[in-house]
Amino acid sequence: MIGRPLANADRSIVPERKVTGYLLSETHPDGRGKARFFSAHGFAVSDWRALAAALRRHAVEHPVVEEVETVFGTRYVVDGILHAPDGRTPQVRVVWFIERGEDVPRLVTAFPAKRRAEHDPGT
Repeated sequence: MIGRPLANADRSIVPERKVTGYLLSETHPDGRGKARFFSAHGFAVSDWRALAAALRRHAVEHPVVEEVETVFGTRYVVDGILHAPDGRTPQVRVVWFIERGEDVPRLVTAFPAKRRAEHDPGT
């Protein structure tokens, strides 16, 4: 599946609690850095659905770059730009999980990723 779109990305699940209590939470020990990043790009808890929609769009528009099978299911990593409310397009890495026996991806996490160089300055 690497290099292909995430299966059933159009039906992906982005739970409200994952967005409001983690990705946009200024108080979550692991999420507060992510919250600062997403907030700086115009996402807000009061409109958490905007980030959920942007993450779903990200999954549809970009290919899987890593896939890891576990006894519980498969973890997929998707890298690419995220369309933000402020008009910018930061590069993010989004991790999805499809449980064994299921076919719909569920959001695990999202965070800023380094942009790839468009060309090698050494060439």
